[in-house]
This record gives sequence, C-alpha cells and structure tokens, in this order.
Amino acid sequence: MKSLRVKMMCAALLLGIASASAQYYEMANQLQRIITPALTGGFNYKGFVDASYLKGLGDKNADFLELTTTQGFTYSSWFFMGVGAGVEVIFTNPHENANPWQYDYDYSKGHSKTGWIIPLYTDFRFNIGDATNTSFFIDVRIGASFLLSNKYLEIGDGFLSNNEHFYLKPALGIRIPMNDSGKQALNVGVSYQLMTSNYWYRDSRDITLNSLGVSLGFEW
Repeated sequence: MKSLRVKMMCAALLLGIASASAQYYEMANQLQRIITPALTGGFNYKGFVDASYLKGLGDKNADFLELTTTQGFTYSSWFFMGVGAGVEVIFTNPHENANPWQYDYDYSKGHSKTGWIIPLYTDFRFNIGDATNTSFFIDVRIGASFLLSNKYLEIGDGFLSNNEHFYLKPALGIRIPMNDSGKQALNVGVSYQLMTSNYWYRDSRDITLNSLGVSLGFEW
C-alpha cells in the first residue's frame, strides 16, 4: 500500500512538472512573439517631429512655442504608440501693475516672464482613413513637463512656484501623405494643452494653465 502511494505521488509530481513546463514554454513563446517584431521592425517603426504655437486661455495664462520629436511603433494601420520629448519656450502674461513680490518668501530666486520647459510624454495616435490618401488623425500625449529655471515665472497676480508639471496635449488634424506608400506624411492640426502648476500669491494653491494652438509636423 505504501509503495502504491509513493508511485501515485511521483506520478502526480511528474504531471505537475510537465504541466508547469508546458505553461512556461507557452509563456516564452508568447513573449518571443511580442518582442521579435519590435526588434526586427515588424511593428513598423515610425518617427515624428512637430512644431506648435499655443495661445494661453483664461485669467492666468501663458503662451508656448514647442518643438517635439516622438519615436515608436505602429501596431496596426490605425494605431501608433510611442514616447517623446521636446522643448518649449513659455511666455507668461502677468496682470498689469501686479506686484506679488512684496509677499515673496524667497527673494534670492528672482523672477521672469519667460522660461524653458522640457515635456516628456507617452503618445497615442489614431488614424482615421487610408494612409495612402489624405485622412484624419487624433493624437493624445500624456506626461510631465519640467521648468529649466530657478526663477519664478510671473503670471496673473502671482507666480508659478514649482518646476514639475502635469502635461496633457490632445490634438485633431489632417494627415497628408508625401509618397505613394503613405509612409511619409505632413500633419496639420489644432491642439489643446493642459498644464498644472503650483501658484503663489499671498497663499499657495494649484492652478491649471490652458492653451489652444496649431501644429505642423512631419512623419516618416
């Protein structure tokens, strides 16, 4: 009886090992099927470069000149995902005769009406229509932006007081192919940008900077 139990336990153990091995083998095959196209170009690498101008909206606003580049892969004829970075020049619009500096808690930092910002983002793009013909696109960028300055940026009655910001930029536009394959194209669009920041005027609070603009880009 004891010998039978031992044999049954051994058989169950072997079956478990075989089942686990089969699962690991299947997982390895799936991982290989995902990674191989990216390494061999099967996901169709694509790059973008875009220039934008955005005009600030609302009582506390700023204008932006932006140049970005995005690199990623097309996962289907209608879907692209990638990552990108860029540089923005920000022009703030302080209120006339505003003088928040009488309340400034760090005079040594100084203040300015212009600054440089680096946005870092994940990009999702959806194409509507045939890539070989003029078509439409929807683009959504989500990430963070970083102010490259130790100075406060004047805006409204106060100033922006932090260097890290949430960054969101959806866009809608027209894609114009430059060759028969549709691989290269010009993109013309309108975009909305949202950026959150800490704001200071007598007391600290959070504000949202909204801007609306146009963009011109090239893809390959």
